[in-house]
Amino acid sequence: MFRIIRGISTRSPVRFNRQRREVALIYRGDPPVIVPWEEVIACVSASKIVTQYAVMPSFALMIGLRNAESGDVYWVTIPSGTLSHAVGEWEAIRQYMEEGPEALPTPVLSDEQFQEGTVAYFHFCRRGYRSRHWWPRYVWGFLVIQFCSGWTIPCHIAQWINRRPKALFPTSVLDWSKPLPSAQHAHPSEALLKESAEVRKAYTKGQTMLDYYKIKFTEQPPEAVVAAE
Repeated sequence: MFRIIRGISTRSPVRFNRQRREVALIYRGDPPVIVPWEEVIACVSASKIVTQYAVMPSFALMIGLRNAESGDVYWVTIPSGTLSHAVGEWEAIRQYMEEGPEALPTPVLSDEQFQEGTVAYFHFCRRGYRSRHWWPRYVWGFLVIQFCSGWTIPCHIAQWINRRPKALFPTSVLDWSKPLPSAQHAHPSEALLKESAEVRKAYTKGQTMLDYYKIKFTEQPPEAVVAAE
């Protein structure tokens, strides 16, 4: 557990630089990987998870950053509950890089009882289990098991881990992150501007991103990938 906590708290997040139009990744002590924004690979993986209770869909936003020196591609995976959520995660990043923070919607704080790992979520599940089961099963199937696994202590540990600072960057990335004069700001390429105009035109006709890229999901896909470049 302590090894996992240390790994989470010492892992540097991916940094997006709007002024340089570049993305920086620090991976396992290697030198920072700086990738031009327009060379970033983005896709959504879709699969199904089979459990003893049901077959559930699983989605994840995958961001690929190619090291120009070695040719290796580093993948950053962001699990999502739904396809629209995964695509929305990428759209938020894209809007930030192309339009700036003012283009993003105001974040809405969700109820803690729906955030897995919180104390409120624990009691929300406990009340739901109690309402659906007879009291002996509630006692032996929930109370005893949860008591032996620490009751709400794991929730407090998880919240403490999430509050720990994670912005650890080497000096080279900190220097790369410093503001640039307006005259030195990078600008999008003509190819990207043309593609963006075509996508917006498709949106005005009622098409979605999946419609524009002609992507369809079958009922039972072993695995599918949605391009979201």
